[in-house]
This record gives sequence, C-alpha cells and structure tokens, in this order.
Amino acid sequence: MRYKPASSSLLFERIAFERTYRKNWWFLSLIPFRYLLFSHSRAAAAAMSYHTSRAKGGTITITPRDESKISGLIVICHGLGDTAEGFVDVAQMLVSQLPYLKLILPTAQSRPVTMNMGMSMPAWYDITGLDERSNENCPGLEKSSERIKNILQKEHETYGLPYSRMMLSGFSMGGALSLFTGMTLPNASQKLAGITVLSGYLVCAKKFRITPGFEGTPIFHGHGTSDPLVLYANALKSLEYLKGQGATDYDLKSYEGMQHTVQQDEIQDWFKFCQKVLPPDESCRIKLKDPAKMSVKELKEAIKNAGLGRQAIGLMEKIEYVKLLTDYRKKVQE
Repeated sequence: MRYKPASSSLLFERIAFERTYRKNWWFLSLIPFRYLLFSHSRAAAAAMSYHTSRAKGGTITITPRDESKISGLIVICHGLGDTAEGFVDVAQMLVSQLPYLKLILPTAQSRPVTMNMGMSMPAWYDITGLDERSNENCPGLEKSSERIKNILQKEHETYGLPYSRMMLSGFSMGGALSLFTGMTLPNASQKLAGITVLSGYLVCAKKFRITPGFEGTPIFHGHGTSDPLVLYANALKSLEYLKGQGATDYDLKSYEGMQHTVQQDEIQDWFKFCQKVLPPDESCRIKLKDPAKMSVKELKEAIKNAGLGRQAIGLMEKIEYVKLLTDYRKKVQE
C-alpha cells in the first residue's frame, strides 16, 4: 500500500542559525522557524491518527493511536541549541504519511559549548572549534551515543522490534551523532534500516570504525551547497571517508544555494527515503504487553503515552487502569 501525504498537513520545518545577543555575549543558536502552508483545522486536528506525548527531560514521542500497528521506529536528533520541539511538526507530518511508524525525539542535555563563549545550551557534545583537529575532540559524544543506543535497545527489548526496522535521523550535530552511532553499534545483528544526515558531518573520524556487516546500511545525506557553518566540502569529506571504510550505500544529495537549514524539497526527499528503507511490514508489528500483566507503573506510562491522562484522574485501583487501557485499545482497533 502506498501512503499519500495528507492534504491538510503540508508543513515543513525551516531551521536556521542566527546570531543572538544575550547577556552581553554573541553566540550562535539554533532557531526553529515553522512555516504552515496549509493550516490544520480543529476538526482535522481532532481526527489525527497519531498521539504526541512529552516526558520529563524533553523527550517527545509520536505514535499511531493504534499502537498495535507500529512496525518501525525513527529517532530524530535536533541540532545545537535546539530541542525536540524544533522537529515535532515535521515528525507529526511523517507519522501522518507513514502511520505504522513510531518517532522518538530526545532533547540533548544542556552543557557549556566552547564555540559559543562557553554558554550553556542543549548540545549532544562540546564543539571546541570548526577545524578538523577540533572535530576529533568532542567531549560528551560517547555519552550521547550511549543514550541513543539505550533508546534503540529499549524498543527492541520491550516490544520485540528488530533493529532492521529502526532508523536514526538528525540535523547538524544531531546528524553527526546519528551517523556516528548508527554505523558503530556493537553487534552485527543491530544493523539499522537506514540513517539520515541533514546538514551534518562525520564527527571524530579517527576513532570512527564501521561495524563489520554495516557497510551496506543506507545513508541519505542532504546538504546545502551554500552552508556557511558546516561547509559542503565537509559533507564530501564525510562521504569519501565512509566509502574508504567500505560504505556502499551513501547518498549525498546537494541542494543548490541552501544554507544551514532544511527546506521543503529536502524534507520530501527524506520522507521518500524513510518509506524506501522502512516500508509497511505487518510481520514486524510490535508486541504490546497485556494490560492485565502490567505493573501499575507500566500502566500509568502506557495510559500517558496514549493520551488518556485526563481520563485516568481519580483512578485508584490497578483494575481501573487495566480497564481504561484495555477499552482504549479495543476502541482504536475497531
């Protein structure tokens, strides 16, 4: 079955860097700009086939309302100074077009960034400079990479979703994190369906080694030819380096005149890539745990993720939580 874009959800995210003056210091910050080409009506919003939940720490999860239909996962990592909120509109549009996907958008912890006068902001790792030598010194990269690995592992262990139905995507340093993590997962059985790098680059090249068996992992790298921050030349070097390590499916697509941002045609290419490497596959649907076998903690989390928080107010007994979740799952499956 081919999924067509919903006519009411022609949104796209434009992300650009601009200089911001704060507390007498100039620094680069990632500013999200949302452009709504066709606005969602309230009726359309109410009829949305997905649910968006927000957890402490800034992680956003977007799932089909009928979670039993999930057969694929995409983790999207934002860029420097941004949060998960910067890509939530795009992620919602992606789920509306490919309603068998679950999307997880983590937010990086705030940390001082050397390149930004030591100011603290959400960052996956420190950036000490823009030269190649500085690119080998990225404190925090390993910790952030482990966090992404743990997200993938949890989805695999909790729901039985194979790694071959998972994908990493990211913008700028989020793309660098996705590329580094996705190609260096420790086990050959953890080969991903694909990786998307938007205006990103290969970080810590000297310690980067493709895991044997990952050479054929599909990679889509979109990059603007006029990017003043992550130069297009760096994208070419990333391509050459990975090919030198044996990568066989690295697609670097240039966007003439595009700066350090994402634009509509690039997002459309990204979505096509997602559909190509993560097509519908009912045989890979996740295994939902029986509510009757869940702990109260698990029930509360599942109820929250399903957007049933208000309906759960006042419930006291486990059997009440079980009934609420069971009834909801039956309803969305009708």
